[in-house]
Amino acid sequence: MLKKLKELFKYRQLVVTLVTRELKARYRGTVFGFFWSLLNPLLLLMVYFVVFAVILRGSSGRIKDINLVGVNYAIFLFTGLLPWLWFSSSILESANVLSVHGNLIKKIQFPLEVLPIMVVLTNMVHFILGLPILILIIVLFGQGIGLSYWVLFFPVVVLVQLVFTLGLSLLVSALTVHFRDLKDILSNLLTLWFFATPIIYSLQNADLPKHKALVWLWNLNPMTHIIEAYHYTFVFCSLPHWEKLSITFIVGLLFFYLGYMIFDKLRDTFVEEV
Repeated sequence: MLKKLKELFKYRQLVVTLVTRELKARYRGTVFGFFWSLLNPLLLLMVYFVVFAVILRGSSGRIKDINLVGVNYAIFLFTGLLPWLWFSSSILESANVLSVHGNLIKKIQFPLEVLPIMVVLTNMVHFILGLPILILIIVLFGQGIGLSYWVLFFPVVVLVQLVFTLGLSLLVSALTVHFRDLKDILSNLLTLWFFATPIIYSLQNADLPKHKALVWLWNLNPMTHIIEAYHYTFVFCSLPHWEKLSITFIVGLLFFYLGYMIFDKLRDTFVEEV
């Protein structure tokens, strides 16, 4: 596998070219252009904020001396939504990437794993473009929240999420070619996964029920520890649970190995199926 990864590294310029092309194509002809990378998560933030913080009013709570209401809850929500959009968009787009680029696959010889990698990196760029807005809101409006030196831990969290997302994207892109129903299942599965991940609520909320089944589900979910790490870094200004994050990184490596092996095993069938 290491040998194949070294060969894949030779195509890094192709990956950069494809990511740049995808970013330009996505916003070609639009009025706001790349500003949609900021507007989309902000509009989604407004929807969830109104529903859960204004209408339901059940997501706030006293957490580590930070009252998660108003602007603070918006910051908490935005901190979780940004990486989740990167993750969910990557998985959904990876399910279609080989079919969408079917003509390219049939005409040009290149390592096909470049395509799901391109999808993940493109969405990572959108994620990074949204970070200045998050930081600006924290600095200007955070009530009891401010940037600390734990922000330096941020690249580690991004690396863990990148490895896990790449592995799952490779797996999904390969399987969807043969099992096309997987695309429809994924959209529903990701909705369930969203609510099983502490994005609109915090696991530290004293009012949150701690049933054994829920705790088991949260601990088994890799995105729980990734999203919590972002919350610790930006909202709670403290060191994330590095033990849980380390285990999540190992799980991500296993998913990457599994995804790459299945992708490599099925690659010869892609041209016929797309």
